[in-house]
Amino acid sequence: MSISNQIGSEVTSRSSIVSLESILKRIDLEATFTQLQPLEVELGSGDGSFLVNYASLHPERSFLGVERLLGRIRKMDRKSQRAGLTNLRGVRIESSYFLQYLLQPHSAIALHIYFPDPWPKQKHRRHRLVNERFPDLAGQALAAGGKVFLRTDYEEYFEQMRTVFRNCPGFHEINTPDELMGQVTDFELDFQQRGVRTFRTAFQNTG
Repeated sequence: MSISNQIGSEVTSRSSIVSLESILKRIDLEATFTQLQPLEVELGSGDGSFLVNYASLHPERSFLGVERLLGRIRKMDRKSQRAGLTNLRGVRIESSYFLQYLLQPHSAIALHIYFPDPWPKQKHRRHRLVNERFPDLAGQALAAGGKVFLRTDYEEYFEQMRTVFRNCPGFHEINTPDELMGQVTDFELDFQQRGVRTFRTAFQNTG
């Protein structure tokens, strides 16, 4: 079985899902998009509810959605095709691996990480995406001045997110822009309807 079959990237020519020829070779962004534009990446994009809407509002930018689960990324693909988007692509792979090995260094102007799995049990917290190592991966991925946008419904995880970035000299905390404050994910909409509090913060790369 080929690598592309193993990771579920076999798709039709109309699909927005990137077909990875290798998981050891960085993605060719020029070949992936019809034109080079400032790039934003969502890690754990789910079914694309946020990213499809945001990409439709910003045709002057390119967007990559990274999602591990095949069913979710296929939903994002269908939404993208229905919206007629040419500036959105999806990659099916684990997020931290994508940042470290597949994304071109310093190629993104923004990383969006919304409601990642909080792994609430103490023994499982090592599996969290945003951990002590994550700011270094984000710094590798971002261009100078690039930003990381974070959201979670889990307060203890929120404090961890802030702590690891505050302890990294290459980042400083900033306000989430008003435009992004108005954009919600499917998880966030559900939380709002149930009265669950959510937490947001953002950090800018000063490198």
